[in-house]
Amino acid sequence: METQTKQSGMVSQPGVVEDNLRRIEEFLKEIIRLSRLQLTVSIRKAPCEGELRDGPEWIIDFAGRDQDMLLEAHAELLDALGYIASKAVRLDEDLYRRIAFDCQNYRKIRAEELKLTAKLAAERVAGSGKPFALHPMSATDRRLIHLALKDQPGVRTESQGIGATRHIVIFPTSKSS
Repeated sequence: METQTKQSGMVSQPGVVEDNLRRIEEFLKEIIRLSRLQLTVSIRKAPCEGELRDGPEWIIDFAGRDQDMLLEAHAELLDALGYIASKAVRLDEDLYRRIAFDCQNYRKIRAEELKLTAKLAAERVAGSGKPFALHPMSATDRRLIHLALKDQPGVRTESQGIGATRHIVIFPTSKSS
């Protein structure tokens, strides 16, 4: 029996997702054990907000005495663990997009912070008529900014730069830049 996801429309065999999640969990538990970090890892189904899911379907959540270490420097270690785990189990890109690696509800808080930043920057651009460059950020964070401003009148967004310097510039659409 095949199942179809609402988000991507991709068809996947039952058990494939669960098997990959189990392999990720085993890999992360071994990394945690070897690194002597005091963390636990758990996997849960993400709550569905709205009719169409715009976020992940699964949350891989870390907790424990060393959890703050995962969130330092805009969660670089959390992101690194997610990246390494996905590569170690050879996770396909579609499935990788359906999983979020989180700790202390960081992803939701960060998304709200980015939406507020986007709104304030867009208001500044609309008022001044001058482009505004945000600081460099990850692809996930840039995507959130683009989505937050896609229907915002009077501004448009564009990613610029390469690698670690890639950032978003917000441009006015109604006044010349």
